[in-house]
Amino acid sequence: MKWLAVPALIMATGAAITTPAWSGPEAIPGVANPARARQNWILSCQGCHRADATGTPQTTPAMAGVVARFLRVPGGREYLVRVPGVATAALSDADLAEVVNWSLMRFDPANVPADFKPYTPTEVGQLRLKPLRAEATTVRAGMVAGFGRGNKQQK
Repeated sequence: MKWLAVPALIMATGAAITTPAWSGPEAIPGVANPARARQNWILSCQGCHRADATGTPQTTPAMAGVVARFLRVPGGREYLVRVPGVATAALSDADLAEVVNWSLMRFDPANVPADFKPYTPTEVGQLRLKPLRAEATTVRAGMVAGFGRGNKQQK
């Protein structure tokens, strides 16, 4: 019965990475299939942002404990989809909306506003038509500066 050891090993070693920050049977808002969202994260985002979303200081911003704060500053919601790696990801609008919603709850649930409305495929499709390019770093810096001001985006 050696084959039983493989699932146990996967569960034991994957628990730290795959255990969500939320608990219970409730669904993740805007995420129809969490396994698919996680797979899309692994294939499209993790290479730069790392498995734990801590990023690489010189090249890729951290998302862990930070990403949902953008939802609280003017323009932040739009920014999260317009950043180059997101806007140009080789994912459908539906899959991209799902992975963004999943990422918010997986990597920064404490900062997701109580009135959060999940991204929709239509919203993502519209936002990614105007990707940020060279200005993304400057736009991000301005928004991060607003984190401490207690701004809440109206939407």
